[in-house]
Amino acid sequence: MHRQERFARTILNGFEAYFAEFQNITLAARTRFENADWLAMQAASRQRIDLYKEKTNEIFEYVELIAGACLRDFDFWRESKVIYSRLIEGHDNFEIAETFYNSVFCTVFDHHKIRDEYAFVFSPQGDMPPADVSRVYHTYRGGSSLGQVVGEILDDYSFDIPFEDRERDVRHIVEAINSYLGGKLDLGSDSLQFQVLHQHFFRNKSAYVVGRIVSGARTMPFVLPILHNDEGGVFVDTILFGSDKLSVIFSFTRSYFFVNAAIPSQYVLFLQQLMPAKPISEIYSAMGHNKHGKTYYYRCAYRHMTSTTDKFIVAPGIKGMVMSVFTLPSYDFVFKIIKDRFTPPKEMTREQVKEKYRLVKRWDRAGRMADTQEFTNLAFARERFSDELMAELHKVAPSMIEEHGKALIIRHVYVERRMTPLNLYLQDATDEQVSEVMDEYGNAIKQLAAANIFPGDMLLKNFGVTRHGRVVFYDYDEIQPLTECNFRVIPSPRTEAEELASTPWYSVGPNDIFPEEFRLFFSGNQRARKVFDSMHSDIYEASFWNGLQDQVRSGYIESFFPYRRKLRFDRGFAD
Repeated sequence: MHRQERFARTILNGFEAYFAEFQNITLAARTRFENADWLAMQAASRQRIDLYKEKTNEIFEYVELIAGACLRDFDFWRESKVIYSRLIEGHDNFEIAETFYNSVFCTVFDHHKIRDEYAFVFSPQGDMPPADVSRVYHTYRGGSSLGQVVGEILDDYSFDIPFEDRERDVRHIVEAINSYLGGKLDLGSDSLQFQVLHQHFFRNKSAYVVGRIVSGARTMPFVLPILHNDEGGVFVDTILFGSDKLSVIFSFTRSYFFVNAAIPSQYVLFLQQLMPAKPISEIYSAMGHNKHGKTYYYRCAYRHMTSTTDKFIVAPGIKGMVMSVFTLPSYDFVFKIIKDRFTPPKEMTREQVKEKYRLVKRWDRAGRMADTQEFTNLAFARERFSDELMAELHKVAPSMIEEHGKALIIRHVYVERRMTPLNLYLQDATDEQVSEVMDEYGNAIKQLAAANIFPGDMLLKNFGVTRHGRVVFYDYDEIQPLTECNFRVIPSPRTEAEELASTPWYSVGPNDIFPEEFRLFFSGNQRARKVFDSMHSDIYEASFWNGLQDQVRSGYIESFFPYRRKLRFDRGFAD
């Protein structure tokens, strides 16, 4: 066997070992849910994210030994890629296997010289394996009794612990279907179908059953969130209809799901049919395959940029102290570069900022922090950058850019979904919108805290509003675990001199935080502050934060609902 073939087979074996271990971690999620072991669920989520880097580093040691002096020879990689392509031809998960190969290549070359002749910038087999999505869902026929069909679904998706009240849940679901879909679908038709994905989706403290209702040419996506009652039983919390509500559940602001999908592309394609506006890259990421989500994102971004002519510009909004942000008007993403020097009074290092982003990637984002893709040595067409943007980059981050002929290389950049900065959203918001978004802002802060995240700088400009009206935090340079903070009440002045002092007359430790000062985050927008104070004034009290710290330290894991609580079914007793 030639060296190149041993080399290629070693990388493929590495991928197979990675994927098997990924599946093993995933398969245990059901038992963790049944056992209500939420801390273990969080630990498994971090373990699965870390697994990819561990496996690529492990394989690097083998390929380094096999390749020897040829490790950095591009002809060697070109020949190895041809062999690897042959080995994965027709592979059920060839697209993820290609991404694994790319990761080994980038480990060797530190993300330089990424060319399609040496790595899989694009796939010779196409973006997705040919997938028959009918193989990944059960079909339930409608007809005379809607309740009977719903009951069959609940029975097939039951757990090794009982339903709290199965008949009540069936009744709730049937009533909701009749109420919401009675005028939209022919629910009495013999052709009515429920197409339900085989496997549950697990995340946080919930399990989700996902599918669609089909009536003739019309379809309606639906999802059933199932919760643990912490007393050895489960219950259906609600039923959600439509692409928008499903999209929020699969949001880029949430942790990755555990779902037992042996061929992820089949699930991805079915889910994309349910959520046509959701990028396929985000669906891969939502299922835990975030590295391939990054590959798919890059391919789509490249095609968008080669099919458009508009220029990259400085992103609208107040400029950050740590990041320089730019975007393409025709594109739904922003690019964030860490500045060479931070605007005073920010005092931290580039590596500290990167560590904050790594923390967010591994944390429970609770639906309130945007996921990001991190790129190294990303090449752009220089001509696509506006003069204003180039001047900005040369001024604040010259070490991060390098021009090579017609190309502009950015040495390190984060990419995330574009949102409307909250401060800009408020400028033209109606009174009703201000009320809704300020409630969302307060909920975002509280839910982050319940997830053991203190945002630090809670200025309005550091939060964005999604197309669904949700408020999301996206400035991570000052975040820290809530349990590391020391929340204090500002001491009362003892003398007139202390009362008139321009600087604090009391001692302030490095982790001391005074919630009374949070009112300053509304500087310049008293309209928003008035509404916020009527809903969330408890955020100004140290006792509120100390109470959350006690909750986190006790090991309690908060439930984060990706839907409005008013949509929850009434279980017939105080919840």
